[in-house]
Amino acid sequence: QVQLLESGGGMVQAGGSLKLSCGVSGRTVSSYIMGWFRQAVGKEREFVAAISRSGRVIDYFNSVKGRFTISRDDAQNMLYLQMSSLKPEDTAVYYCAQRPSWATSFSRGTRDYDTWGQGTQVTVSS
Repeated sequence: QVQLLESGGGMVQAGGSLKLSCGVSGRTVSSYIMGWFRQAVGKEREFVAAISRSGRVIDYFNSVKGRFTISRDDAQNMLYLQMSSLKPEDTAVYYCAQRPSWATSFSRGTRDYDTWGQGTQVTVSS
């Protein structure tokens, strides 16, 4: 059974940093396009970042470029999101997600990811 499990969320002051982790079980993380999404209260879930199967191609949402870094540890079967210079508008539940095995291209659409974690809350205070 495939399972994605996020951890690392919490409360931090503006300007601070957090590192989110996503443990992948039941599948090899390097065999899938992986992504991070977030959903703030009252808003739709939005794309944050994605990483290719090779790990060499990465896509970021404009508002997080230069502040967030997506990475992967193939040996540990883990996905990460290092977040720095956090802002109050980064407050949201953060989800890791996986595209289907046949997918070869990036997508920022939630419907194009078929496996999701339960989410981890990130709260940034001003």
